Amino acid sequence: MTTTQHGPREVPISTTSHTAVEGTLLDRVFPRPSDRTAAIALEVTLVAAGVLLMTIASQISIPWYPVPLTGGTFGALLIGGLYGLRRSFITLAIYLGIGMLGLGVFAEWSGGWDYFTASTGGYLVGYLVAACIVGWFADRGATRSITTMIGVMLIANATIYLFGASWLANWTPPGATEALGWEAAYEFGIQPFVPGDIVKLFAAACLLPGGWQLLSWLERSRGSR
Repeated sequence: MTTTQHGPREVPISTTSHTAVEGTLLDRVFPRPSDRTAAIALEVTLVAAGVLLMTIASQISIPWYPVPLTGGTFGALLIGGLYGLRRSFITLAIYLGIGMLGLGVFAEWSGGWDYFTASTGGYLVGYLVAACIVGWFADRGATRSITTMIGVMLIANATIYLFGASWLANWTPPGATEALGWEAAYEFGIQPFVPGDIVKLFAAACLLPGGWQLLSWLERSRGSR
């Protein structure tokens, strides 16, 4: 008589477990309500707050021809990090849309189609793209690390320069007979912005991980009571 011994059955171990914590800081602070009406109200409120933030940031400006130096870059990067991809896209799209329609949400309370298609148009479009880039990484938990966020912010800021300088190089100043050109676009549209943008970039990159640290501290303090 032959006996067959069967050892314990092996249970496959999943290799797809996620170690990274995903989601934005705002997702943690303001979880999506289960009630549909409340969820819509929260989205509308956050988007409106983001548009207001962009409007205020754009008024912090230093006059410079042909593109003013403003806090718009800081606002776009911060919104991307706080809101994530979907919400930041909606927020910046609405901001640009109401600005093009004539509401004075751009620098120096300007607005209108003529303003948007002038020298600053590329930078405004760059805000939208940059916010989406930061938002994509934010959805995947990147805002918890200062080092990671600095890298993400550098990429996003370079994207704003790419859109802004490309637009500016092909823009024809009033009274001129030909486009500004790449050399002038770099001289007037990138070089003066770099020092201030580095400060804004690092500020936004530090604020987001700092917010996570503060939230964790508050949760630990609440739990120890």
